[in-house]
Amino acid sequence: MIPPAAPRPTQLGPLLARRRLARGWSQQRAAAELCAAAGVPTLSRHEVSRWERQRRVPGGFWLGWLAVVLDVPLVALAEAAAATRRAGSARATGPGRAAPHGVRPAGRTGPGRTGGTTRGGGARIMTTG
Repeated sequence: MIPPAAPRPTQLGPLLARRRLARGWSQQRAAAELCAAAGVPTLSRHEVSRWERQRRVPGGFWLGWLAVVLDVPLVALAEAAAATRRAGSARATGPGRAAPHGVRPAGRTGPGRTGGTTRGGGARIMTTG
């Protein structure tokens, strides 16, 4: 007897699209809501489209804000992102991709972050005297 196949994990793109459409939002509106919540004016509807088509997988910063804006548990989004990465759907690099472990962009705050004070990834130089 062959055991039944394990259920396929939910991938991130379809999950994001379903949650966005359930709210009646366009990709433009979703991007605007994310920008307003995160205080980052540079996210476009094109990036939302890339996430939904699984051309890119958002990193931890955007996953946190997606959880807030779309009212989805962060753990569900993180699991879906991991399933998407395992499936090899994410081909690209860029702003939606997670930073190396322990590295956070400077000057951005998000859920569970205390925030930095530099902008644009610059380093703070401390001087004395």
